[in-house]
Amino acid sequence: MAMSAPGAARRLYRRLLQLHRALPPALRDLGDRYVKEEFRRHRAAGPAEAQRFLREWENYAALIQQQIDEDKQNLREKTVYGLQLTEEKLNDFRDEQIGQLKELMDEATKPNKKITISEDSKYKT
Repeated sequence: MAMSAPGAARRLYRRLLQLHRALPPALRDLGDRYVKEEFRRHRAAGPAEAQRFLREWENYAALIQQQIDEDKQNLREKTVYGLQLTEEKLNDFRDEQIGQLKELMDEATKPNKKITISEDSKYKT
């Protein structure tokens, strides 16, 4: 990713993953996977696209930090993480971005999968 400050993308990437540690487990997992995928997709971005990409993720980091701080201070009854996208903002998205948003929504709204642990007979007493 081309950018003016070397290491800026790496620092932001680490900060995002660190912020996600304060989120509920399901959101943390989803957020971490999305961040990793997006940063991987934008490795070869040109300077203008890289600048926009980093600015949007910096805005996201600031928003999540604010919401985490509010949650810690119990300023809200139940913290809602993220931000509602406006129709205007959605209209600015490219088809590829709408597809990614749909995938993210599908993943986020999947019913919780129950994890079953099978008992191995050698561990039975």
